[in-house]
Amino acid sequence: MAKIKFDYDLIIIGSGPAGYPAAIAVAGAGLNVAIIEEGAFGGEAANYYDVPVSALAHAATTYDSAKKGARFGISSNTLRFNFPAILNYQQDVTKQVATGQNKQLLEKLGIKIFHAQGHFLSPHLVSAGRRQLTAKNFLIATGSHPLVPDIKNLESIGYLTPRELVNLRRLPKSIFVVGGGATGVEIAQIFASFGSKVIIAETSANLLPREEPEAGQLLGKIFDDQYGITVLTKSEVVAIDSKNGQKQIIFKRGGEEKSVTADEIVITTGQQPNIDLGLGNAGVRFNSDGIEVNEFLQTSMRHIYAAGDCIGGKISTTKAQFESQTVSHNILYRTRQEVHYNGLPYFTYTYPQIASVGLTESEAKAQGISIQTALSPLSLTMRSHVDDFKDGLVKIVANRRGKLLGACVMSPEAGSMIHELALANRYDLLASDLAEAPHAHLSWNEAIRQAASKIE
Repeated sequence: MAKIKFDYDLIIIGSGPAGYPAAIAVAGAGLNVAIIEEGAFGGEAANYYDVPVSALAHAATTYDSAKKGARFGISSNTLRFNFPAILNYQQDVTKQVATGQNKQLLEKLGIKIFHAQGHFLSPHLVSAGRRQLTAKNFLIATGSHPLVPDIKNLESIGYLTPRELVNLRRLPKSIFVVGGGATGVEIAQIFASFGSKVIIAETSANLLPREEPEAGQLLGKIFDDQYGITVLTKSEVVAIDSKNGQKQIIFKRGGEEKSVTADEIVITTGQQPNIDLGLGNAGVRFNSDGIEVNEFLQTSMRHIYAAGDCIGGKISTTKAQFESQTVSHNILYRTRQEVHYNGLPYFTYTYPQIASVGLTESEAKAQGISIQTALSPLSLTMRSHVDDFKDGLVKIVANRRGKLLGACVMSPEAGSMIHELALANRYDLLASDLAEAPHAHLSWNEAIRQAASKIE
């Protein structure tokens, strides 16, 4: 029987973090790869979420730190900011990352890029606009789109998502953020730093409900005390109205219905997987939560893989990149690699930063694991006194033998600190291993040693 000739060894639908790492690895191994991208190259994370939001957060933190410099003997009577210039900086960074470095690298590797909508016609055939392309393997990396809650009059009166927010040319005087997850708290702090009056509403008892409650509670206190942000926990927005040129937000809290007004309302209540690409034509099983995959990230059609937000689970760029690397391994090598999420860090770009890995205390208890926990305030480190910054913590969750199951860090450098804990979580180290390891004096990581030393 004649061997079937395909146009490509691998076609990836989506150019975001679940797609391009696999493209680089597979093309680097000498295989023929194509990417189909309907939207902005680089995906949602690079163009509308992680990169632009982090760039704005860096500018906001820099400005906020400068305002607080008097305690170090540094002050300026002319300190100010130019919001359009800040947005230009953010857009330059976004362009450099999304369509600069990544796209140029892919093109150097000979990867063909089709700017079109990808749609399956059969298990080995997709359309890319007017073209029809075949491939031996596929990777679906279509990401997700904002999940908009059912709020009365929301569509008619209008709202923003982070997608539109990062392109605003004028700083809103007031802003109402619906959703107190990672994106919501990042946006709230950014705009409060630049002087907007900010209100943030979250249905759970604390901000960042997926993190340890101590972190969400402390962040709420920082928001209130230092930024003047109104934090409405256990609050559900039920309707929007117009009032004197502003948006009136009606919400329920404590059994009562209340309202506030704001210039803009921003929805950050989560994401939905993008699965409208003819999956039925390819025989790929899916449901409302996303595309179904096995432990090797194969769909019901074994030559079609899926990774990132489109398969559901916790929304994370780090997770998407990790899954993409797993897919590339399974395409290139006979010995397949299962996807294991131990040691996968998560990161929220507030100030202080918040990062976590593994199980929270409540997740471990829900699994019936007998645990012990330890919490060390950041104020116990000498670094906190040198930098005059004491609002933070390290919390460790371990089993009864002392094996590290999870951790949460809240610190100015939490995004870097978490990797020590991530390695411990991934390779089943004991908390005592961390406690006994030398830690650089006057580093924030001394807080990890202090917390680990409390675990028996």
